[in-house]
Amino acid sequence: MNPIASRLNGVTKDLYLQWHQTRDTWRDAKAEEFDQKYLQELWTTVDKTIGVIEQLDQLLSRIKKDCD
Repeated sequence: MNPIASRLNGVTKDLYLQWHQTRDTWRDAKAEEFDQKYLQELWTTVDKTIGVIEQLDQLLSRIKKDCD
């Protein structure tokens, strides 16, 4: 995995774990709203972004190889 994608994946995983710890004590409607409004979209966007970073990394590798 590309180092940038790996780092993004790692910090997102850390945030995910912290969020689940927070949800152990924050269980009201606002917590659910926060999760739905912000974090669900974040998880989806990060997954897509990691995929795009990997595709760009492959493309740049092919370009570099073609230029050599």
